[in-house]
Amino acid sequence: MPEYLKVDGHDLYCYEWENDGEAVVLLHGGMSQTAHWASNIVPALEDYHVFAYDRSSHGFTAYREESINFKYQLREAIAYLETVVKEPAHIVGWSDGGIIGLMLAIQRPDLVKSLVAIGANFHYDGTLGDFEIGELSEEDRAEYAIYSPDPAETQDVIYQRFMKMWPSEPDISMEEIKKIQCPVLVMAGDDDVIRHAHTIELFEALPLGQLAIVPGTSHILPKEKPGLVNLIVTEFLEDLSYPITRMPMRRKNPVSNQPE
Repeated sequence: MPEYLKVDGHDLYCYEWENDGEAVVLLHGGMSQTAHWASNIVPALEDYHVFAYDRSSHGFTAYREESINFKYQLREAIAYLETVVKEPAHIVGWSDGGIIGLMLAIQRPDLVKSLVAIGANFHYDGTLGDFEIGELSEEDRAEYAIYSPDPAETQDVIYQRFMKMWPSEPDISMEEIKKIQCPVLVMAGDDDVIRHAHTIELFEALPLGQLAIVPGTSHILPKEKPGLVNLIVTEFLEDLSYPITRMPMRRKNPVSNQPE
């Protein structure tokens, strides 16, 4: 059952699905919440102990003025892993959640067993040049009124803060990306808002990276093709060993003379 837990000095709305198995932590996207994708992905993770939370200023967790930047969200994620999960976990992050996952793997590698980064950019220039964030819709406002503990006008404050944050964050260097030592699956839609060249640059910089471009999907790929996305995620989690391919080009396979 979801409940409020005290994390980093404030109430955080937390979820836990108590299956047997290793810990998996879901990190939702910016201006989103756990409920937007949990029903799509959690059933596929039945072999894992799944955790998730609504970040500050998201979903059921109240607005905090200092929270809408990646430095704060990283600190909150570290506190959550240390105080709630209490063990290293596999991180599955979508959009901003994937960015936080990258930062976790860099800053606290002891807390991250592996990472799935879905539609994530490591630098703010990684999005398409003509990409624009739409205004809040009536549906957005109606949903906020149901979920958020804050007054309705707070949603406009949050929206404006994100409009200022995304053009200048994140700013993760390639040198930092190259230091990530856990297995990382980089995933994006073939019509994603993240530039394909940026996604591939991220993949190629990772020592233990894997890449999946999901056909017929956009930045909302976990909802557009949940069966395919979940299959790729679970197969990645089931085998985190260094990929052995028959015709290696970007990886130095330890076994390169396998019979065809």
